[in-house]
Amino acid sequence: MTYLRKAVAALSAAAAILIATPPTASATPAPHDTSGRSYGGGTLVRENFDRLPLGPVTRGRGWTTDTSDGTVTVAPSTDGRGRELRLRTEGNGRAFVVLSDLAPRGNSFWARMRLRVTKFPTAPDWAHWTLAEASGPDSPTLVRPLGGQYAPTDQGNFWGVGSDLGPTGDWTAWKTSAPAVAGKWSCVEFHLDATDNRVTVYLDGTEQPDLTVSTKNHGGTTDDFVFPSFDKLKLGWQLYQAGPTPSSYDMRMDDIAVSTRRVGGCGG
Repeated sequence: MTYLRKAVAALSAAAAILIATPPTASATPAPHDTSGRSYGGGTLVRENFDRLPLGPVTRGRGWTTDTSDGTVTVAPSTDGRGRELRLRTEGNGRAFVVLSDLAPRGNSFWARMRLRVTKFPTAPDWAHWTLAEASGPDSPTLVRPLGGQYAPTDQGNFWGVGSDLGPTGDWTAWKTSAPAVAGKWSCVEFHLDATDNRVTVYLDGTEQPDLTVSTKNHGGTTDDFVFPSFDKLKLGWQLYQAGPTPSSYDMRMDDIAVSTRRVGGCGG
């Protein structure tokens, strides 16, 4: 009986030590994608929406939403496999997924996503739209690595890189060599490289050199184009002009990845 009492006392003391000991860093879950697998290799965010419930959504693992006259909904994939995000806006509304607290190494990162925009604007002339916007707390500059504009002179919408609120002003360097095709899935990548404040865009795995902008080569004023210290990336849809045609916009988005290295997966 004496031996049993000693054993019970020893076990109680051990349990007290375990309860009093704070968890170590190794007890903190590693970041992971929606499949529950941990990832590394410089990946900052990965999301395919497959584990989110169907219906309206305001947040996920590592992201929130930003809407005005817009909605964000998890919907069945159009190909019948898994789920994807549907973003819908009215007029010049916005609907974004917001990735915060990024702090990429060297202030440079890659992003990839699959997307489909049902219709692009046909009015008013020069209607301007954005699908990605990167920003930071130390500068008002908004870097828009993916967007475009309706050009009445060429009767179409064209992809372009742009910026706003910084010393180079409000501009979108769209190119007719990169037409934006409505109703078609595209796999889009962009690279923000702080060594030369360079933005490079890839469509379906193919680099679009006409869309590249950098410190001295951009679409704004004669001032240098300089990145803020990135900590936020918004992905989704915003059109800036009131009373556009069509009056509403529908976008699908899937397979988001943000990394300090090129993620790939777009073929080419």
